[in-house]
Amino acid sequence: MTGKLEAKSLMIKELPQEERPREKLLAKGPEALSNAELLAILLRSGTKQDSVMRVAERLLKQYESTGIGAFSNISPQAISKIKGIGMVKAVTIVAAIELGKRLHSSTILEKPVIHSPRDVADLMMSRLRYENKELFMILLLSTKNHVLATPVISVGTLNASLVHPREVFREVIHYPAASVILLHNHPSGDPNPSKDDIALTKKLIDAGKILDISVLDHVIIGDNKYVSLKEKGII
Repeated sequence: MTGKLEAKSLMIKELPQEERPREKLLAKGPEALSNAELLAILLRSGTKQDSVMRVAERLLKQYESTGIGAFSNISPQAISKIKGIGMVKAVTIVAAIELGKRLHSSTILEKPVIHSPRDVADLMMSRLRYENKELFMILLLSTKNHVLATPVISVGTLNASLVHPREVFREVIHYPAASVILLHNHPSGDPNPSKDDIALTKKLIDAGKILDISVLDHVIIGDNKYVSLKEKGII
């Protein structure tokens, strides 16, 4: 029985040369590969019952309703529950995802300049749109609006107890920054501000005035969309 299963299972080495993910990457570049083929390279091998491509496709199928963006916050424990993927392979996938996120962050944060809320959204959308918790961050700007840093101030439900002016302006003074833009995400995907969002924004603007530090805007990130409280005329 095992021999029959192995005969039915199509492993990478049995695929036509032009269809093997590793060989295809070398010949055509990584951009030519599908998501399943890229995952297959990370997985390296399948099982006696399934080819590595089938295992990769099974993993993608598990998250097809939320799309590839779901991988942004996936855990090794969750991946390892997929048939054919043990903890070692799961850790490899998560490590590759984290490297990709860090590469993206290092690239976009080299010398970005902020001229508008759209610039903020373009800079931070990929970082925040798939987060399943609210992250409150700030963009620290130089006198010429170059981004100096984007520290995370709090993680969790946004309210005044989690986001205190001293935590925000400690970072501003540390760098030092000429001005600051407030930023957070809505995991629901809807970026419209809540009453708490508006109240916190006004509280931080008032604190900034005391320290002579301008709070230029508060941008809320949703799922591929954003809201600027300044553009809305709220501040």
